[in-house]
Amino acid sequence: MPVDIFSALADPTRRKIIELLAEHEECPASFIHAQFPVSPQAISQHLKILLKANLISVEKKAQQRIYRLTPMVLFKLDEWSNHVKQRWNRRMDALDAVLKNEMENMLKNHEKEIDDEP
Repeated sequence: MPVDIFSALADPTRRKIIELLAEHEECPASFIHAQFPVSPQAISQHLKILLKANLISVEKKAQQRIYRLTPMVLFKLDEWSNHVKQRWNRRMDALDAVLKNEMENMLKNHEKEIDDEP
């Protein structure tokens, strides 16, 4: 059963694994395990979740398992994130325009009140 990308990335250990794989083109499982103060079995479970989310891939070379990022999944995530960001930026720009207009109206009303005072 596939794992949701956001669920997979919710864990800080899994995010650190992604960062390691981004730094190094490929990493053997032993290298990844050595980077964390937890058991190799715990890291193996994290790797399994990242594999199920298709964020990483694994290749068996002799007795080693070599892990790599799956860039297309990360590119799609980045594309989606940028799309959401653009939507929010448009909404914030519209809110900024409304607030600017309200401030201008308040200043005009305040100036008018001052001018109307005896």
